[in-house]
Amino acid sequence: MAQIQLLLADVDGTLVTKEKKLTDRAIASIASLREKGIKFAITSGRPPMGMKMLLQPLGIDTPVAGFNGGMWVNPDLSLIEARTLPRDVVDKAIAMLTEEKLDVWVYSGADWLVHDKNAPHVSREEWTVKFPPKVAADFAGALDTVVKIVGVSDDLELMEKVELRVQKALGESASAARSQPYYLDITHPEANKGFAIGFLAKRLGIPASSIATIGDQPNDTLMFRKSGMSIAMGNASEAVQKQATYVTTSSEEEGFANAVERFILGETHG
Repeated sequence: MAQIQLLLADVDGTLVTKEKKLTDRAIASIASLREKGIKFAITSGRPPMGMKMLLQPLGIDTPVAGFNGGMWVNPDLSLIEARTLPRDVVDKAIAMLTEEKLDVWVYSGADWLVHDKNAPHVSREEWTVKFPPKVAADFAGALDTVVKIVGVSDDLELMEKVELRVQKALGESASAARSQPYYLDITHPEANKGFAIGFLAKRLGIPASSIATIGDQPNDTLMFRKSGMSIAMGNASEAVQKQATYVTTSSEEEGFANAVERFILGETHG
């Protein structure tokens, strides 16, 4: 296995706890990486603004991948590039999600648009990302600059079915994968965590074989497959864990810090 030069981490369910907290051990483990000359980067289905609160505590000095790589920004949140969905794909995706009776969210430019602010998960998401959505009866005026569409439902069996249906229907015209069991993210075909590996490798001059990845959801397996080392969280499903090189403890049991210390830095703790 090549020497690790960069760790790319998912955020929710991985880097932070269920209550969206960064633990002191997680912060310290990232400092330990840097002491060893290993870079650290983050990627998430969140919009870039929704990761702002993490950048200073973690001392982020690498490009940040919002929307699973649909929008890349510098640590000061200035834009590097955005990959928007073609209008025909947007229309088809929204129609499918609506037909399946999922709530639909649209991220267009810097805006997060919803139909109903009281719909499931909206208030929780607002608390997580620290900015409010805009309520719109329809999304017609924003559909030419869409970076991400999210289908939302707490019917997890339905979500699994819709994920497969959307993947089949959109094919190579979009990337569709769940970032949480109840969120189906639809982005540009080159806006997924697998492509994030290639972007960072080229931008930072680090071979993919020297990049480690860590995550907990099905969309994280896309970056697992492209990286030299992959680590699944203990709270990940069995299917996700099977696709990783290693499995750590859960996000509630210092899984991120344990992974850094054990699998990347080679430390052991009694």
